[in-house]
Amino acid sequence: MTRAEQLFAGGAAAIALHVVDDSFLQPRHGTSATDHLAGGLVPVAALAAAAVAYPRARAGVRGALALFFGLFGLIVGIEGLYDTFAAGATGDDFTGLVAAGAGVLLLGLGGATLWTSRKRAGRRWRRYTRRGLITFAALVFVAQVMFGIGIAYGTTHVQRQTVPTPQLGTAHENVSFTTSDGLRLRGWYVPSRNGAAVIAFPGRSGPQKHARMLARHGYGVLLFDRRGEGASDGDGNLFGWGGDKDILAAVEYLQGRKDVEPGRIGGIGFSVGGELMLQSAAESDGLAAVVSEGAGTRWLGEEIEELDTIPGWRKWLDVPTYATKTAALSVFGNSTPPPRLTDLVPRIEQPLFLIWAPNGGNAETMNPVYYRLAPGPKQIWEIRDARHIQGITEHPVEYERRVTSFFDDALLGPR
Repeated sequence: MTRAEQLFAGGAAAIALHVVDDSFLQPRHGTSATDHLAGGLVPVAALAAAAVAYPRARAGVRGALALFFGLFGLIVGIEGLYDTFAAGATGDDFTGLVAAGAGVLLLGLGGATLWTSRKRAGRRWRRYTRRGLITFAALVFVAQVMFGIGIAYGTTHVQRQTVPTPQLGTAHENVSFTTSDGLRLRGWYVPSRNGAAVIAFPGRSGPQKHARMLARHGYGVLLFDRRGEGASDGDGNLFGWGGDKDILAAVEYLQGRKDVEPGRIGGIGFSVGGELMLQSAAESDGLAAVVSEGAGTRWLGEEIEELDTIPGWRKWLDVPTYATKTAALSVFGNSTPPPRLTDLVPRIEQPLFLIWAPNGGNAETMNPVYYRLAPGPKQIWEIRDARHIQGITEHPVEYERRVTSFFDDALLGPR
């Protein structure tokens, strides 16, 4: 076995070790090894196949394999790097740091292999043209494929693991409840003074300003760490796949509280939280009213629908990235994509308030479509000068008036 073959095999083994450690040996609390079969077995099988193929491949293919899995090593090491700098390395973070180091090693090996095996014969312009085309193709591959894989791995493995300081402006309780798939979620609850309560989602950090606003008007407010985040159990997914179970469990918790009257539970969600509020409202009538701010799309099927709302042809160049991201999310998230929101929104009969920022820097162009599809009482507010989910910051007085009036009409009227 040559030195290059030894280096590739060692780097691939180090990356595979972290995948096994993360998926099977030290899974997140509340999950087991059987919950991570796809996320663990698919990458390990790919690494094993590459290690077998590497000695038999031509130099150019060996270089490409080393570069590909070098980038993959950096991707799977993201979690360890993030946790080390954010809160200190624990658990599988140590093998994650080893995987990141192996990724750097393989990148160096790939670069050296391609450089030493470059063709020197023939005319110079042909050589440089060929190298330029190969470099361009490699950059396109990284942009379209590795970027999608990186997004998918990061959004299913890198979540905030600390609990923020509560700044709710009033007394609150530490609470917990269990989802239908057995995960324990933890959060804060501001007791209701008017018989109604609102779930502010996701997390305990971003929605605190909204929680203070609602609490001033007497509403109970529930904020909690979604699955895989903070003090809650489970595997995270920042695109929200499976997160509707979290909201439905929160609804069930509020239904059991004595300070909340039947039929007076609302929800306000931001970005992916807005998307999950739409899904949860379609799946259950436990939410009597929903505010969805900054909702966008979550997977390839929805993203293609969104592209149809955007003029021009260049938008379609992103489809390979969307497809790779969706496939990788299915593997690393060990789940299938959720139903399309365009299929869910027509089932929402509760009062619905959509807020969106067309110039906010995030894809929100589906909100007029969601508004058109919703069959029940509805309203929409387009905030052209606000950033993504920053309506309360840009227009605090109008935002408070509109949102609280919506909940007053929907939740405090006769039942």
